[in-house]
Amino acid sequence: MAFMEQQPQPLSGRKPPLDDTVPLIAVIEASQSLQSHTISGLNLPLPPKKLLGNMDREFIAERQKGLQAYLNYITRHHILSSCELVKKFLDTNNYSVTYTEIALQQVSMFFRSDPKWEVIEPLKDIGWRLRKRYFLVKDKDQPKDKQVLSWVDLGPDKFLSDKDLQSAMKLLPTLSHSNISPVSFATTSESSALVIRVFSEKGTLRDHICKVKPKEPFLKKYCNPKKIQGLEQQQIRTYGRQILEALKFLHDKGFPYGHLHASNVLIEENTCKLLDIENSLLGLPSYYRPYVTQFRKINTTESIDVYSFGHLLYEMTYGRPPDAVPVDQYPPAPFSSIVSVLQSILSTEACKTGMPTVSQLLQTPLFNDMLLFNSEKPQFKISSKLKEALKSSKECLEKCLVEEQRTIHQHKRLTRAQSHHGSEEEKRKRKILARKVHKFERFPIIMIHTEQSHCFMLNIMVVKIKTPVLVSEIETVDV
Repeated sequence: MAFMEQQPQPLSGRKPPLDDTVPLIAVIEASQSLQSHTISGLNLPLPPKKLLGNMDREFIAERQKGLQAYLNYITRHHILSSCELVKKFLDTNNYSVTYTEIALQQVSMFFRSDPKWEVIEPLKDIGWRLRKRYFLVKDKDQPKDKQVLSWVDLGPDKFLSDKDLQSAMKLLPTLSHSNISPVSFATTSESSALVIRVFSEKGTLRDHICKVKPKEPFLKKYCNPKKIQGLEQQQIRTYGRQILEALKFLHDKGFPYGHLHASNVLIEENTCKLLDIENSLLGLPSYYRPYVTQFRKINTTESIDVYSFGHLLYEMTYGRPPDAVPVDQYPPAPFSSIVSVLQSILSTEACKTGMPTVSQLLQTPLFNDMLLFNSEKPQFKISSKLKEALKSSKECLEKCLVEEQRTIHQHKRLTRAQSHHGSEEEKRKRKILARKVHKFERFPIIMIHTEQSHCFMLNIMVVKIKTPVLVSEIETVDV
């Protein structure tokens, strides 16, 4: 049976698929002694730190506190929080499937339906998505040309119909742009997708920045790189201009991207090429989604691309991602106009008021006088029917994003209110207010209404009241 005829279940084991970019939260609620070890509902073997007294109540409480801090660090770390091992450890119900085995089954079905392809080797864990697997393959007719086959489960943000999705995927090999990595083959089944593109020995932009080899595992390469180096001024301007031109091309075509980051940019002969342009079609959450959901003004796929470009520009400049966003203080930059562009995207003000457009960024002094020499004319013909489907899918995605942002915003407000209400300062203020109210209960305030609708107040005790008086405490008399 052909690959397209298969209808396997999604890797998540249920519909709709899970959003793996949502960080999990782990809270240690209790501990107990079991065979001379301390457990806290989590299967985490920790060796004792004391030879004597390691079962003391105070020591156990301290260990529990340290473990909680350790878990908080992992679940808040951008890369570690999406790691398959972390997901399986904290949520065994939803992450119990062996994804590699399922990927191998699906890829084997594809090879049986299209025998011209042959696997050279699996590329283990080179990406950050736990439901995506990579294989180095070759076309038997061109055995010297190495290509990368990626297989992924469809994501939770898929809004295209199966028919429109298949049409869009078949259209990808016809896209031609000097700054977009070409697709050799693309197809989908009911629950997954398979894409083949040329393999680059030079690796990605992040490989170049971190001085690592393309085939190494993602965590090993990027979680704590030993050598990092920002790019030179001319490289930053050239690569930045090329990436912006590719984004503008996709935006003008009405084709949503939303997946820009340094690992999705190939470097070939001093030229940047965007990867994974199919991700938005497949409904995959973006790399920066945990950030984007925090800012309500970043609510379109275009603004997501600009925000992601800000992260990318920062990484190209300083050799590492920003520690936190918004960013209002910047280390010295090799080019003054770089900081102004970063501020227009990553500052507190920008995140509150909205992103500049790609066209506006292209007009900044950093990029406007960079000349690009393109050997090929960009081409990508999309039928009017498919354009309408892409537009509708994009609107659905943005609507869901706005709703998620609204929910997160309301939760933050509630959390802040609860934290403020429970603070020691607020408790002290409420005690003082209660004493004042109790004091003035003995001196009622009487409102006297006359027939001429005039009103005056008789204070039994003349005093300046700074605290509000409840309506129930005011007596009114008509005369």
